[in-house]
Amino acid sequence: MPRLRDVKEQLGSPYLRDHADNPVEWWTWGEDALELARSSDRPIFLSVGYAACHWCHVMAHESFEDDETATLLNEHFVPIKVDREERPDVDALYMTATQLSSGHGGWPMSVFMLPDGRPFFTGTYFPPNDRPNQVGFPRLLRALANAWEVQRDAVIEQAAELGEALVREVAFVDHLVAHEGVLDLDVARRRLRDELVETLDPDGGFSGAPKFPHPGLLGALIDSDDTASHAVSTTLDAMARRGLYDHIGGGFARYCVDREWHVPHFEKMLIDQALLARTYANAARRYAREDWREVAASTVDFVLDQLAVPDGYAASLDADAAGLEGGHVTWTPEEVADALRAGGRSSDLERALERWTITAAGNLEGRSVPRLGDNEPFTTPRELAGALAALRNARSQRVQPERDDKVILEWNAQFASACLALRDARYRDVALDLLEHLSSSHAARGVLYRTQHRGVHATLADVAALADALLDAFEATGDDHWLQRARETTNYLLAHYWDGEVPTAQNPQRGAGVFTSSDLATDLLARPKEIFDGAGPSSHATATRALARLALVDADSDRQAVAERLVALGATLISQHPRAVADLVAAARFALEGVEIVVPGPPNDLLEHVRLCVVPRSVVITGSNSSPLLEGRVPGTAYVCRGGACLLPVRTVTDLRAQLEELGG
Repeated sequence: MPRLRDVKEQLGSPYLRDHADNPVEWWTWGEDALELARSSDRPIFLSVGYAACHWCHVMAHESFEDDETATLLNEHFVPIKVDREERPDVDALYMTATQLSSGHGGWPMSVFMLPDGRPFFTGTYFPPNDRPNQVGFPRLLRALANAWEVQRDAVIEQAAELGEALVREVAFVDHLVAHEGVLDLDVARRRLRDELVETLDPDGGFSGAPKFPHPGLLGALIDSDDTASHAVSTTLDAMARRGLYDHIGGGFARYCVDREWHVPHFEKMLIDQALLARTYANAARRYAREDWREVAASTVDFVLDQLAVPDGYAASLDADAAGLEGGHVTWTPEEVADALRAGGRSSDLERALERWTITAAGNLEGRSVPRLGDNEPFTTPRELAGALAALRNARSQRVQPERDDKVILEWNAQFASACLALRDARYRDVALDLLEHLSSSHAARGVLYRTQHRGVHATLADVAALADALLDAFEATGDDHWLQRARETTNYLLAHYWDGEVPTAQNPQRGAGVFTSSDLATDLLARPKEIFDGAGPSSHATATRALARLALVDADSDRQAVAERLVALGATLISQHPRAVADLVAAARFALEGVEIVVPGPPNDLLEHVRLCVVPRSVVITGSNSSPLLEGRVPGTAYVCRGGACLLPVRTVTDLRAQLEELGG
């Protein structure tokens, strides 16, 4: 594709549209820009960011909107702008290069590279002028332009060295030493549990500041034994009761800048809402905590209210409003008083300040990020409902953050799974409607796309999350429609993302795993593989989970071999560094220890019991669909099976409960 400004109205990314009118002549990622770099003999400057990124806005205002800086970029480089949410494969590739060369990463990401795509200098945010330990961006541009002119051999040599290291690093999984012996998942899970419990911060979470939620780590503890319950409750309570959760507007921020969870970085991402809602819903069932279910439901309601767009749910809300980070979220006592007075609720002032901990001193530059006071319930008491409505009304009159309306397939599929995790008919219908719509909005002529604009091929994360959500829909309904779509989606995954021959039951050692990018996307220096978890699950883990679950539902030994192959490729990490691959540890349980719970026929008490329980590593097959596990099975009876062997059929909830308890965690 050509320059941003020439295709502004065709761009599906608000982040890219915002940069189209910069004096910098940004190009879109693709062959056009690479050919221009070759023909004009200029290196490439790649800038990667996203709409909700605060420092991306800062660098844009300081440098990309500055005429003199733009002149330097336009004369000496071919500038390319990429939205990391739209092209996570491009972002992952060059973020690896940035981390290799500078030891850290982040956004905005700034990468200088040869016309063939090999990087030679990387960084993140650069200020407009020199600062202590930080070179100014204009001076950096002049130095690199000069190096290209008079020291090109050194530049090319640097690119060759970094390029070789990059290709090795993005295929890290290919170079893992094979795990010796049989993988002991129980040992790996205990090791993961013990490490997390031992590193639990007194304020919840497993690190100092900045503090991220890490749903995968919490999921590992939720699926563990009761020795992990304190770590789970401490962390979930802190996240839901303090500043990470927006107690006036709803929804979770991406992370907190302090270790007490008081002050968030204010952007709200759909993926975080999805993963955290699912985590709280699962924990609520596991520990019988109705307040955690309320957290999950309120988070889903926030998405339905604030992120709904015609083709699904928007990617994010910005951290900034009116040029001020978090300005739309924070309060002073005087502002609370004014809001309550306008709403006719002045008598609620003392209780409102107490409930939401709004103080004169504040906790962010003289203002307060609302958080719940001690002993305040998560759900707003009835007597304060009017006060909450008044605060929301006052907040709605402030300048609101921008919304990124991209509908990302992966994140929407994860949100559908979160809705289904609530086990509620209303949210189930939301999920099913969403999944039905995604099949048309993100697909054309047999090809899957990452966003509704169908300009970028779906990543492995998109396809795997969709397959997993379709299986959730099948379990929730027993409807063959969802099972057939899950089969089609996993077939697409193997056709376009598998490296080498696909394993079978007869040849289980084939293939080298999964690429994060489709073979239909041909514009990358290398095809990365992703096995380490980030803020969310790795695509390797999600693919393993989806394939293993489908294998269980279909009693498909060939799909089982694929899932087991993915586990085997990561077995060394599972055994030695389970915290780095916590979601793969969980997925491996489906592949190696999966349980089938079969309840044929229409819904009954047995099925209701199963759906209210937490049965790790299990799939539920019900109804009268095409799963071979329903053949010859009697309605009104439940069958619990594992590893090709079934326990005795049961017809009462009491007997079924005993069998499920026998399985253990």
